Order: sequence, then C-alpha cells, then structure tokens
Amino acid sequence: MNELKKYAVQYQKELLESVIPFWMNHSKDPDFGGYFTCLNRRGEVFDTDKFIWLQGREVWIFSMLYNKVEKKQEWLNMALHGAEFLKKHGMDAQGNWYFSLTREGKPLVQPYNIFSDCFAAMAYSELYKASGNEEYKQIALNTFSNILKRQENPKGLYNKSYPGSRPLKNFALPMIMCNLSLIMEDLLGAAFVNEAVQHLVKEVMEDFLDKESGLILENVTPEGKFSDSFEGRLMNPGHTNESMWFMMDLAVRNNDKYLIDKSIQILLRSTENGWDKKHGGIFYFLDIKGHPVQQLEWDQKLWWVHIETLISMAKGYRLTGNEACKNWFETIHEYTWRHFKDPEYAEWFGYLNRQGEPLLELKGGKWKGCFHIPRGLYEIWKILD
Repeated sequence: MNELKKYAVQYQKELLESVIPFWMNHSKDPDFGGYFTCLNRRGEVFDTDKFIWLQGREVWIFSMLYNKVEKKQEWLNMALHGAEFLKKHGMDAQGNWYFSLTREGKPLVQPYNIFSDCFAAMAYSELYKASGNEEYKQIALNTFSNILKRQENPKGLYNKSYPGSRPLKNFALPMIMCNLSLIMEDLLGAAFVNEAVQHLVKEVMEDFLDKESGLILENVTPEGKFSDSFEGRLMNPGHTNESMWFMMDLAVRNNDKYLIDKSIQILLRSTENGWDKKHGGIFYFLDIKGHPVQQLEWDQKLWWVHIETLISMAKGYRLTGNEACKNWFETIHEYTWRHFKDPEYAEWFGYLNRQGEPLLELKGGKWKGCFHIPRGLYEIWKILD
C-alpha cells in the first residue's frame, strides 16, 4: 500500500514552495482589499474584476492551510484580507452573494449564481475555525441558511428557462452541498449533517446515475429521470470524478463500505469513458449517446478535471488497495505534470487544447483561481503520506 507514497513529497513541495507563494506574491490587492485572480503566466495582473466565488475559495484555502498545515500568521492574514473585503462588498441587501465586483467592490453582476454563496459559506466557516471570530460564524450560518432556501430554484429571477417547459435539476449543487456539509459540520451539528447527507447521497448516487451505462449525468428531470436533450445527455467527467471523493469522505465518516465501493466503480467507469485515447487526458464534456455537444470547448483538457481525478484515484487506492485506481493515478499523474505544470514559472496552466498544448498561458482568470490546484496538492500529499 506504500507504492504511491513516493509522490507525497512531490505534491507537498509543489504546494508549499511554488503554488502558495505564487498566490501570496501576486493575488493580494493592497489598495482595495480582496484578491486579483486574473494573472498571466508570470503572475502579472491583466484584469482587476473580482469574482466572488474565487474570492471565497481563496479565503478558504488560506484558512484551511492555517488550520491543517501550520499556524502561519501570514496565511491567516491573507485569509482575513479577503474576508473583510467580501464582508464589506460581497452581498446584496437580502444576503445573496454577487457574482462579480469591480476592483473597488462595486457590484458588476447580480447574484444569479448560488455557487458564490456556497464558497462564501465554506470560506467563513473555515475562517471562523482559524480566528474564533463569531461574526464570521454568523455569516457562514446565514449564508448556508440562504442556500437551503434557494436550492430548489438557485437562479431565482435570473433563471432564463421558460417556466415549466423542461424542468431539469443540475448535478453541481447537490455535489457541492455534500462537501460543504462536511466542511461545516462543526457549525451545523452532526444531526443536521446526518439528515442532509442521506438525501444528498441518494441524489448524487441514484438520481443522476444513468443505470444502463453507470455514468453520471449533469442534468435530470426533478424526479431523477433521463431527458433526451442537449442538457439531459450531457456528461462532465471532471464533476463526476470530483464528486466521488466527496462520496468517499462521507462513506468514511459513516463507515459505509458499500458507498466506497460504488464510488470507486463510478469513478473508474467515468475515467475510462472520459479518457482521450488518441491524445491522452480527460475530455471536458461528452454526450452520453455520443452525439455532438453544445459546448465547443468539449475536447479541451482542464486543470481542475485532472487534479480532482487524481484526488479520487489516490483516495480510492488508499481506502481499498484497488489496483485500477493506482494505475489510473500514475497515468493521470504523468499526463498532468507533463502538460499542466509550467516548466518556467510558478503555478499551473489551466486550459490545454486536445493535443495537450496550453491554449491560454494565464494562471488565473474568471474561473481559475487559488483553489483546485492547491486543494488537490494538499489532499494528495495527505492521502499518500
């Protein structure tokens, strides 16, 4: 079971000596607060807009490192720097978190995206554990309560679908809620998490699971049925693979061997189905029936898809000794470090073309920030150590 342990030091070193210093050195906005995330290959700022979910994710990363790796004051200060900016500018009058702000903190895009709220709750709950500040605890709990109120209709008045025409529920929210509930268990209480998780696991592992193929769909009807449409046929192997390590964490918490085994089974099937047999790497989007997808970026290789799959494979191997998890870990590790890691500058490329060449040389933007890579490096270091 120690065959993968040799990688632990590599992931630890990359986290602490390369990736975290990159964000420490380049993302902090000293004048207006919060973080810059639009950073080019060398870490220079190319756009100053601030995206709430990336702000929240960065607060969480530095709080988590402070709580779990080392009580470094500079990490706590970095988390507080982002949290204070968010507290001042991030919410509308009803407590919904905007999607984006100007550099100074003026709202740019309305709170149509519930994931801003999810990552704000995650950020403030972790920062409360680090700082003991009761105000942060209250923000986390209020935000979580708001998520629960909005979860049936996350976009609310910003929903562009015509009411009742083709109602679909999306995989991303229940998937994130599984992880968020575990992270916030200290604040929410075990009884609440027990009840919430039971429903969420059923949704993830039954409603969204296509029984015939054993693959997870991105959208199903409210009753958990297949919809033969662009949205209903859509698969995102990265989402599936990320959610399976959330499932494994819940299974460990509840001592549920069946859930561990089922998670690994879905993980392996998703990876085999999503792997590009011609060029290597995992596709971004696929159609379950093999039809063309709407997303023109379907064949791109993305940073988060690969690092999240590595976490799941490492976890699956650690928990069960499954050789297929080990073999996939080594295959994806080799692809990821060869193609995503920048050989000259710190941090990793985010977007590759199908052939594995960088499409954009940015290290951060509207969607990529200080989250998947550092979280993944931390998780894999700890799993394999």
